[in-house]
Amino acid sequence: MIIGYTSGVFDLFHIGHLNLLKNAKGLCDKLIVGVTTDELVAYKNKKAVIPFAERMEIVRNISYVDAVVPQESMDKFALWEKLKYDIMFVGDDWYDTPKWREYEKQFNKVGVKIIYFPYTKGTSSTLINQILQRERSKWEE
Repeated sequence: MIIGYTSGVFDLFHIGHLNLLKNAKGLCDKLIVGVTTDELVAYKNKKAVIPFAERMEIVRNISYVDAVVPQESMDKFALWEKLKYDIMFVGDDWYDTPKWREYEKQFNKVGVKIIYFPYTKGTSSTLINQILQRERSKWEE
């Protein structure tokens, strides 16, 4: 059995999120998804629109997802030590960055393959949130 893992905030769930989960599930038997906690989002000086428990429930109910776990740390290797997945799926916006070159070295030693999926152009939770904020400000005028 091939176990896959991916993670994200999954705020304002959109087609890019769905494509990631669908494509990941197509390459493994069991897909585990880490959903970033509100505390970890705050660490990155951001704030999720949808509360953590609701984001977990949304992701848990996607048919491609077999299990959901909280992502409480950015340390992907520490989580691998708990879950022992075979493949990790990430967006290609991380490809060839210093941080992910280091992860590739670490994971290569334990036989974990990292697959980079194309980032969905034209949509992101950040973009959706910016549009919502702009539209809400119009209503307040």
